[in-house]
Parts: sequence; structure tokens; C-alpha cells
Amino acid sequence: MKKTQTGFTLIELAIVLVIIGLLLGGVLKGQELINSAKVKNLAADFRNVPVYIYGYQDKFKAMPGDDKAAQTHLGTSATNAGTTGANGVIDGAWDSNTPGDDSILFWQHVRLANLAPGPTVIPTGSDMTGFVPTNSNGGRIGVSSKAPILNMPGTYFMCSSGIDAKFALQIDATIDDGVTDTGSIRATATATAPTSVTTPPAAALIAVDTTGAYTVCQSF
Repeated sequence: MKKTQTGFTLIELAIVLVIIGLLLGGVLKGQELINSAKVKNLAADFRNVPVYIYGYQDKFKAMPGDDKAAQTHLGTSATNAGTTGANGVIDGAWDSNTPGDDSILFWQHVRLANLAPGPTVIPTGSDMTGFVPTNSNGGRIGVSSKAPILNMPGTYFMCSSGIDAKFALQIDATIDDGVTDTGSIRATATATAPTSVTTPPAAALIAVDTTGAYTVCQSF
């Protein structure tokens, strides 16, 4: 009596392996495209802030956030900078929660000037959620003239927090020198980035196998 063989043939197995390989390749390629798009979005934040500053200066001959004549320039809904206004710098920590700090007024001023999107009514309390901008990772974005990282030179600083290490490294490679503890782009572990800039944290050198969330700052 002739026996009938069951199971897959070599050809069938080869076809299945090819299909699996194609599916895996598609998934990896898709993830690569997603990551690339996220890095572009994160990098765009660093390019936008200088545009806000220089655009405001060109239009009103004043510094956004530091503008003591903001109501004259932007209308009565604007908040004039306080006693430290018009000193040419953006006072306050980049991640300040104090309503009157220049670093908070900055966002109201550039939005009322139609340079940036977002709400223009500053919260009265210490919770700036919903008013301050966030990046595509959900981390906070902020601007200040106070150096956010130890020994980081510059006049103005823009920081973006909660960025995965691999994305932080790619941002640095895209905009600066690809080394996260030197140059105009530097990073520090998000957990070590304090609100107070009295003693800012040191820059961290991120390697290709580094993990964790980082605050990335740019000087300009």
C-alpha cells in the first residue's frame, strides 16, 4: 500500500520564509520612517525658536518676553515685561513656572505677534501645562538666556526635554557636530535637569547604545 507524505515541501517552506522576510523588512522600514519623521519634528523645534526671536526683533525692535512695551506692540491682552524688561535678555529658567518670568512671557509675545501658534492667556498659578509648548515626545520646550547646561556658551538657549537618547544623538548629528557634550547642541539626562539654573547640570556624552530620556539644548 502506497503511503502519502504530509507536511510542507522545500519549495513551500522557502516561499513562507521569503514572505516572513518581506514582512519583517516592511516592519523595520516602517519603523525607520517613523523614527526619521520624529527626529525631523524634534529638530524643527530648534530651528523655529531663532525665527521667533529674530522675527520679533525685526518687527518691534524688542526681545520677546523682555518687551516692556508689549501692550503697545501687541494689544492690551499682552503682558508687559516686568522690572527686568528691556535688558536684552530672556530672564527666568527655560522651564520656569512663574507667570511673570520673561521665559513664560516669551510664548505669549511671539504668539500674539503671529509668529508661533498656541494660547496667549498665561495661567495665573504655577501650572503651565497647556500653555508652554511640548515636543512630539510630550516633553517641554523652553527658552531662556540662562545657560541650562554647565559651561554652555551662548546668548540664548532653547531646550526640549524627554527626548529618547537615540533621537537626541540624531538631532545633534543633524544640526551640530554629532557629539552631545560639545558644540551648540548639548544634552543632559532629563532627570538631572533642574528648574533652577543656579547650578546647571553637566552635559552628557550620548553613545549609540545609550538609553533613557534626555533634555537637549541649543545655544545661539
